[in-house]
Amino acid sequence: MARDQVDLTPIERRDDLVDWLAQGVKAKSQFLIGTEHEKFAFTLEGHRPVPYQGRRGIRALLEGMQHLLGWQPIMEEENVIGLSDVTGGGAITLEPGGQFELSGAQVETVHQTSRELMAHLAQVREVAWPLRIGFLGIGATPDWTRADMPQMPKGRYKIMTAYMPKVGRLGLDMMYRTCTVQTNLDFSSEADMVKKLRVSIALQPVATALFANSPFTEGKPNGFLSFRAEIWRDTDKDRTGMLPWAFEPGMGFERWVDYALDVPMYFVKHGDKYVDVAGQSFRDLMAGKLPGLPGARATISDWANHIGSIFPEVRLKRYLEMRGADSGPLANLLALPALWAGILYDEVSLDAAWDLVKHWTAEERQKLRDLVPKEGLRATVHGRTVLAIASDILELARAGLKRRNHLDGGGRDEARHLEVLEDRLARGTTPAQELLEKFYGPWQGSVDPIYMEEAY
Repeated sequence: MARDQVDLTPIERRDDLVDWLAQGVKAKSQFLIGTEHEKFAFTLEGHRPVPYQGRRGIRALLEGMQHLLGWQPIMEEENVIGLSDVTGGGAITLEPGGQFELSGAQVETVHQTSRELMAHLAQVREVAWPLRIGFLGIGATPDWTRADMPQMPKGRYKIMTAYMPKVGRLGLDMMYRTCTVQTNLDFSSEADMVKKLRVSIALQPVATALFANSPFTEGKPNGFLSFRAEIWRDTDKDRTGMLPWAFEPGMGFERWVDYALDVPMYFVKHGDKYVDVAGQSFRDLMAGKLPGLPGARATISDWANHIGSIFPEVRLKRYLEMRGADSGPLANLLALPALWAGILYDEVSLDAAWDLVKHWTAEERQKLRDLVPKEGLRATVHGRTVLAIASDILELARAGLKRRNHLDGGGRDEARHLEVLEDRLARGTTPAQELLEKFYGPWQGSVDPIYMEEAY
């Protein structure tokens, strides 16, 4: 989840919110790629969740990373809850159940993302090993119960934890028992944003299938390939989903602002304190009429934090966030930005991708989203399987990356990061199906070997 923003500029009118989004417009020559991934921390002895406090806890891990990297600690009261690279790089933050997140720097190429991720995982291992902590990249915890999960000392999570059961059955599972990888990409105009948003929303379930990696719950197969994606289907419907209105005439920054204004707030941060305003209206905050904070007026910080608490399959901030994929091994973490950059950062591939999806109806897009968590690559839309569509999309991404022509030191372009997906499609399986084969085969009905075989 996003770091809190600090910009106390007052919001005077709705147009200020539109202008804030529009400030994301960049020249194509300035397009960057940001990659974020979450991973579960576990104890090497017993394979249990890692608490925040204690000699071998999450706090000790963060403090060790701070000493190694020299990054600035992010504090909440007396607790360190993250680290920030003040030189303009990334940040390390905590999800509600202690999921350890790297929000990577904005970089020009997937090759740079590769170097960043390999360095990060090596640094984390260096600090974690003496603490007897390991890390697992998977979409949902394979055996821990909701009650097993520790709670990180962040005020916003306390508010969300109280609110989630009021608006869905699985919101707490989303917070405490899931991990994702996402990539953030730029746009060159309002029209470019709309086109990229529509293509990426329509194709998000295809990415969900390709990266499906959460087939276990509490030690047993759960009947899904991406249980993480299923969890999102029953998590606060006011702020999640496939955004059918984004495909209607008139879509743009203003329409997104109106959507966001209709999403209830979670909190307002005043100074270092989180004020619980869950379910209340940002419009009332703008007007100084919020019941929870009478007389208080909205700032840009409030708006940025509110935008960051909306969770559709693709999220517009001052860039576009692709949110549909389960976390996984390193190859997956690199394949995701390669896939989306190849499609969205090349005009020919973007046009071709739009041609693939533009005839899908809102009902078809929603049905696909509903089917994919269980059916994966076998799901169908508009008369075609996801496997066939994914093959087309991968070809477009590969061609787009070749035209980008960013070469690594060995003379290879970014398309090499798609090879793991191409191998997957050649076999016609998802990562989840491969885990299930191990569960029913060499693992002999136990998920415990996952902590040895699938850990970073």
